[in-house]
Amino acid sequence: MNWQVERVLPIAAELGECPLWSTAEQALWFVDILAPAIHRFDPKSGEHRVFPQQEEVGCIGLRREGGLVAAMRSGVWFIDPQGKPERKVADNPGEASKSRFNDGRVDPFGRFWCGSLWEPQDRNGAKLCRLDKNLQLQVIDEDIKISNGLAFSPDRRWIYHSDTPNHIIWRYPLDPVTGENGKRELFRRFSDGLMPDGAAVDAEGFYWSALFDGGRIVRIDPNTAEIVDEIPVPVRWPTMVAFGGDDLKTLYITSSRENRTAEELAQYPWSGSVFAVRMPVAGQPEPLFG
Repeated sequence: MNWQVERVLPIAAELGECPLWSTAEQALWFVDILAPAIHRFDPKSGEHRVFPQQEEVGCIGLRREGGLVAAMRSGVWFIDPQGKPERKVADNPGEASKSRFNDGRVDPFGRFWCGSLWEPQDRNGAKLCRLDKNLQLQVIDEDIKISNGLAFSPDRRWIYHSDTPNHIIWRYPLDPVTGENGKRELFRRFSDGLMPDGAAVDAEGFYWSALFDGGRIVRIDPNTAEIVDEIPVPVRWPTMVAFGGDDLKTLYITSSRENRTAEELAQYPWSGSVFAVRMPVAGQPEPLFG
C-alpha cells in the first residue's frame, strides 16, 4: 500500500512510549518515560496536556473507575484523571536501582500486565508481571532483558510479548475463560538483528510491531509468524503503536530520540514525535483495569 504517515504531534519526546486510545474520551494517552511525564492528546481539538511525574513511567492503562494505572520505577501506581499519583498499589519486584518498568497493557480480563527493563544490559534481569484486580502483583516470567510488545489476540487465546535486544517475540497460550496463561513459546526470532519493540494486535488477529532502529512498523501473521506488510515511518526509532480514532482505524505511532547523536537527529529531525496513519483494518478497543 501507499501509506500516508502524518506527523500529528510535533514534539521531541525523549522516549515516547505506550500510546493508548481512550474510546470514552476519544483521546490518545502516552508517556515520555524519561521526561518523565504522561501525555494526553485530543486529535480533533489539538489539545495536548502534559502531566509531569516524579519518576520514570514505563506504561499506563485505563481504569474502570477513571484515571490510569501506571507502572513506574518504584512500582505500580494509580493516577487520577488530572495526572496526579493517588497511591502505590504494588512495589517493583525487581532491583529498582537497576530495573524500571517498561512496556505494558490491560488485558481483556481487566488485569494490568507490565514488564521491566534491566538497565545494565549485562544479563536477562528483567521480569514480566501482572497486576490482578485484587491488586496483587505476580511475576509471570523472567529471563528477559527488555520487556516489550505486550498485546492480546481478539479471541483471548494468546498474549504476545517481545524481548527487544534479544530480537525475539514470544507468545503465551491463555485460557479464554479464566485468562490463566501457559508457558511461553517462540513466535518469531529476527535473525537479521531487527529489534521488536511495542506492539498492538488488530481485529483480525495480526500483530503490528514497531521495529526499533528499523524505521518501520510490520504486520505479522498470527499463523505463520511471517511479515505480510510494513509501514515505513520518517524516524529511525519507532517505539510502539496503538489503534484509535472513531473507527479504531487510525494507527498512532510513538518514537524516541534517546541517546541519539547530533548527526542522527539532523538526519531524523522528527524523532520523538507522534505519527498517525489510516489503516484498512480496525484495532481493538483497550480494556479497562478492574
